[in-house]
Amino acid sequence: MSTFEINNISDFSVSERFQRYVQIDTQSDVNSPTCPSTEKQKNLGKLLVEELLSLGISDAAMDENGYIYATIPSNTAKKVPVICFCSHMDTSPDSSGKDVKPLVHHNYQGQDLVLPDDTSIVIKYAEHPDLANQIGNDVITASGTTLLGADDKAGIAEIMDAARLLMKHPEIKHGDIKILFTPDEEIGRGVDKADLKRLAADFAYTMDGEKAGTIEDETFSADGATLTIHGVSVHPGFAKGKMQSAIKIASAIIDALPKDRLSPESTNKKDGFVHPVNISGSVEKAEIQFIIRDHATANLKKHEDELEAIAKSIVSQYPNCSYTFVVKEQYRNMKEVLDQYPEIMEIGMEAITRAGMVAERRSIRGGTDGSRLSFMGLPCPNIFAGGHAFHGKQEWVSAQDMEKAVKTILHVVSLWEEKA
Repeated sequence: MSTFEINNISDFSVSERFQRYVQIDTQSDVNSPTCPSTEKQKNLGKLLVEELLSLGISDAAMDENGYIYATIPSNTAKKVPVICFCSHMDTSPDSSGKDVKPLVHHNYQGQDLVLPDDTSIVIKYAEHPDLANQIGNDVITASGTTLLGADDKAGIAEIMDAARLLMKHPEIKHGDIKILFTPDEEIGRGVDKADLKRLAADFAYTMDGEKAGTIEDETFSADGATLTIHGVSVHPGFAKGKMQSAIKIASAIIDALPKDRLSPESTNKKDGFVHPVNISGSVEKAEIQFIIRDHATANLKKHEDELEAIAKSIVSQYPNCSYTFVVKEQYRNMKEVLDQYPEIMEIGMEAITRAGMVAERRSIRGGTDGSRLSFMGLPCPNIFAGGHAFHGKQEWVSAQDMEKAVKTILHVVSLWEEKA
């Protein structure tokens, strides 16, 4: 099937699929030790396996940890690298994903979108620049009391619709195509138990990006740090000159962090930051959890040294107190791996162009499953899924941008076969 013919496909099911999938609550839970962190993620997983099997994809299955694996067999005599498409099933713990009511705003004309179940939630044209590209499109939102779940059920719906179209159109030539749907990406555990031997792919693409036409090959490098302060607890009625409160020391450390740099509020583009995400404790012991981010991996150590120097300076003012500072690697910038395989990005960019868009190469101020997969031996950039304003009640996506993502997937697999 030619570029022209792929671009003329019009029988998409992606919007209908997406609206069904978002109604299944799949919120993950960072405090749960299990995999998946919430059993309800498997409810979507079971449906996806049923739908894949119904398409004739005979090996589709979900394992005990909630990972879904499936193969669309090669239909070419050429030896083509095995390509995987990956999206995550869970939604963010930051906002409720229960009883999502997707609303389609047909033929959008640039108006502010007031969500009916909470009219204080307004998606304002002036605050969402990509709405300018949606005139005449069908914009999908939630109803005002939940997130929408475009992150990343848009990606799931796009992969599912592409799978349907590939099974329907054998004239689109391709090698073996693998599908991987993961749990718990939103809590940083998305590929912890992914079985890459079972997957048996050479390269991959996550469908988890934002604006149509974008593809991302660079993420933050990321560490987590735990700062524990050991104070001195004394009965407050007899505390003068004796009590040294770990809570107050922790507060002083947070207050001493840089305010005009090295914070999420004061940085953009490729600037790194140190960000306290949780504080808990008592007079005797307090703990602060930090995330440390930078696109340059070497800068993480600099940020961590500065953070520890601030902590040491504050704690030294309390002679009977002490602290411990523990850093744990979270993920690394996938560009370090992807630069070794330029053809992955070249094909991704050309596929977006063939699908009728201006391809834009981007870096992410965050991470994806692809960050981890790349360092596990499966190089994996991130293609747009079309969603915006993730993790909150103003989240939205357009049906037409999801259709463009489906076409991009079809062009990706066609190009790998063409160039083999």
